[in-house]
Amino acid sequence: MTLRVEALRQSRLAVDLSRWARPARDGAILAGVVFALMIGLGLLPFPVDTHAYWSANPLAPYHPAGPQEFDGYFYSPAFVQVLAPFKALPWHVFAALWTLLLVAALAWMSGRWLALVILLPPVFIELAVGNVHLLIAAAIVLGFRWPAAWAFILLTKVTPGVGLLWFVARREWRNLAIALGATGAIVAVSALIAPGLWPQWFGLLTDRTATDSQSLGIYAAIPLLLRLPLCAIAVVWAARTDRPWVVPLAATLALPVLWPNAFAVAVGAIALLRDDRDPVRTQLRPAAA
Repeated sequence: MTLRVEALRQSRLAVDLSRWARPARDGAILAGVVFALMIGLGLLPFPVDTHAYWSANPLAPYHPAGPQEFDGYFYSPAFVQVLAPFKALPWHVFAALWTLLLVAALAWMSGRWLALVILLPPVFIELAVGNVHLLIAAAIVLGFRWPAAWAFILLTKVTPGVGLLWFVARREWRNLAIALGATGAIVAVSALIAPGLWPQWFGLLTDRTATDSQSLGIYAAIPLLLRLPLCAIAVVWAARTDRPWVVPLAATLALPVLWPNAFAVAVGAIALLRDDRDPVRTQLRPAAA
């Protein structure tokens, strides 16, 4: 009898939460849209990372600015080349559209928990500065079904690409080939447009690896070279035990620099946990070999 009463109480609690979840989610979406519009109207401090993407010159994007300096650009030539057509937009319009893209990615991944997730400090900071961490999270989630999405990760932050070991551990060679092939195709097209930029980018990555640990202080307290092997082990374990939600967590810790907003990548785990509870989506995912 006691068990039945407890089960009934939990059922009513679930109904109450479900009743409020959708209005709260819709309110959070509206708040995100208003936030983007206020940025677009210049009523809020502009997102500094987004400005770096908008201001980077597709023909010469790399300059001496360090990772904590204004308008430093550190991603591949392909990323800035894709954004080149949008640079014709006025800055505030670009900033508003970019923020709306981040809000859309966050809403899709968070589902009914959006109202809570958007208040988490890493997520709120990410929306305020306009980096690519939420887009990386979305690319990881999409990458389980469409592996070509991993190209976005490899051509921006690079090291979260350790998540590709999921395909290696599960012997999903076709998916791995698609991910790497899509990346290679983008690199090839980009190199035809501006071949000289790719050696510059590779040189920049090498220089940053050597100097960032000294200039970033607490943000580089745990060196990437120590974190990366542990992240690789975590991804392999997740692949062998069918826990895809671990991959965004490992990718977070594999980021080059653990800024406070970098932990927004972990939001991808919410979407993957939700998929794990969907029997249809679970069946669509290949089992580990």
